[in-house]
Amino acid sequence: MVQGKVIRFDEVRGYGFVAPDTGGDDVFIHVNDLEFDKRHLAVGAVVDFTVEDGDRGLKASTVTLVAPAPVLAGVGASPGALGGVPTFLPPLPDAAARPAGEAPSERELAAEVTEVLLAGVPTLTAEQVLAARGVFVAVARSHGWV
Repeated sequence: MVQGKVIRFDEVRGYGFVAPDTGGDDVFIHVNDLEFDKRHLAVGAVVDFTVEDGDRGLKASTVTLVAPAPVLAGVGASPGALGGVPTFLPPLPDAAARPAGEAPSERELAAEVTEVLLAGVPTLTAEQVLAARGVFVAVARSHGWV
């Protein structure tokens, strides 16, 4: 079993991503693999899961809830790309709080790119999101942006 934190979950669509505590690529999570009620899953929740190779990349299975998502000040609904259905976004570090000239971390950039891709093109599959994000982060790394 692996433990990780949910970084995105769309309850309407029934899928999202979890970042393993051990590092590495984010893992696709689907409502059908939850061992608990999906209403308890939100960004920031801590879950235990088994990692499997799915048809489209890494996939979480046998997902159990370790700790519910914390209530975070300043995090709320933002207009989603699902016909006005709110999408709850994880908080990203305030760029103004970062010292001048300091680039975001790869993890920060990856989280933001994931949100942009899912909001801009909601029909993308998990595999497509991970592939596009990987290419973008690699380009950012090669230019020293992260």
